[in-house]
Amino acid sequence: QVQLVESRGGLLQAGGSLILSCEASGGTFAWCAMGWFRQAPGQEREFVSAISTTGARTYYPYSVKGRLTIPRDNAKKSVYLQMNSLEHEDPAVYYCAADDFGYETDLIYSAVNKYDYWGQGTQVTISS
Repeated sequence: QVQLVESRGGLLQAGGSLILSCEASGGTFAWCAMGWFRQAPGQEREFVSAISTTGARTYYPYSVKGRLTIPRDNAKKSVYLQMNSLEHEDPAVYYCAADDFGYETDLIYSAVNKYDYWGQGTQVTISS
């Protein structure tokens, strides 16, 4: 079992930046590909980034490419979401998720149902 805890989000201005962190406990973090998703009210959960177990591969959807990055630190059992140039489409509850392969791999997925463990979510809001 892997437990995930996200850092607090917050209220930010459009154009600003934010770093979310997600710390894992239990399981073997180095065997987990990690992803970030977001969900706005009334919408489905949306994939925004993923990183392979070693960090060798990352993947971003076109909608956020160039604005978001997903570094990880296996020694700290943590993954991060660096968000730049925040836009009015970005407010949502952000979730980190772990896809536990049981070994090191460069495979990463964007589908919600590929991920085994989820954090509780953290709210990111953009002031108008």
